[in-house]
Amino acid sequence: MLRWIGLMVITGGASIGLSAVGVPSAALFAGLVVAAALAIAGWGPRARGDKPPMPRSIGLAAQGVLGVYIGTLISPDTLAGLGSHWPAVLAMAFVTLALSVIGGALLGLHRRVDPLTGSLALVAGGASGLVALARELGGDERIVAVIQYLRVAIITMSMPLVAIFVFHESISGGSEFSGNTGNPWWGLLMLVVCMVGGYCAGRLIRLPAAGLLGPLILSVAGQLLGITSAAAVPVILVQLAYAAIGWQAGLGFTRASLVAIGKILPLATLLIVVIAAACAGLGVLLSLWTGESMFDCYLATTPGGIYAVLATASATGGNIAFIVAAQMVRVLIMLFIAPFAARGYQWWLRRRRAAAPDDLVPV
Repeated sequence: MLRWIGLMVITGGASIGLSAVGVPSAALFAGLVVAAALAIAGWGPRARGDKPPMPRSIGLAAQGVLGVYIGTLISPDTLAGLGSHWPAVLAMAFVTLALSVIGGALLGLHRRVDPLTGSLALVAGGASGLVALARELGGDERIVAVIQYLRVAIITMSMPLVAIFVFHESISGGSEFSGNTGNPWWGLLMLVVCMVGGYCAGRLIRLPAAGLLGPLILSVAGQLLGITSAAAVPVILVQLAYAAIGWQAGLGFTRASLVAIGKILPLATLLIVVIAAACAGLGVLLSLWTGESMFDCYLATTPGGIYAVLATASATGGNIAFIVAAQMVRVLIMLFIAPFAARGYQWWLRRRRAAAPDDLVPV
């Protein structure tokens, strides 16, 4: 119990500090780093027998809260910002997904990364959701967490430089986007209904990662139908969910796994940069297709760091409605389709390896 109390106290302090300097999903990042540090030092909560340190029920609850919260970021008004540009934005989102899966497949060729983990690690959107998905789908959430946050860090740090030196935009300062506004009591009821109903329905239809995607589907449906538009998930529960997902990944770290992940990072960094550059090229195509400015389309197709994207758009006077809608469409497509794409690639690879010996003809 004392180890859990220490983990929670240190994570809380680190979350406050990281939030103050603008780190997105600070509680998840803090939970990951603090839990990993304590686990490696031998001071963290310990596994009991063959069970992980954190009970699976807590991880599922955290996924449910996160799924409902992400759903509240979607609204008819937000999506209306796309206007007549739906086909173009959808096309670019699916191309981004394809780039992510290809990058993940290349990362999966590394001997320390399995194909499923590689695919999820480089999916361009919904970092916290993808970390939650990794364990449920059988991937290594430690690798997914580290690479996803590396992606967010690289894109977040490079964005102001691209804005100033490539597009010659002046950044005057802006506020972080937040979709979590509304009645918290109504939000608490919505949270319970979406979590329980979404998880049960997801298990019934055998939805991958039902703990996250089931509640997310119900939350998005409630928003688009106007049923839950006045509801807000309590902020404290969102932060606790972020922290729990970070702990789940961080407590699995060992000195050996840390060294192994360190050997993966050079290739992962190269692939992140290549995918980001390719998405910038998609921004050019989106601009030519829609007539929106090159800079707005660059922000609309940036593969990650959504809060930093929207803060930059606000600070530079960009078309925020268009950028918000395009980014939300991207995140939803990544979270809904990436698990199926990752599993499909894994299945294909297994079939190919199983068939390989039969294809060999003795000489």
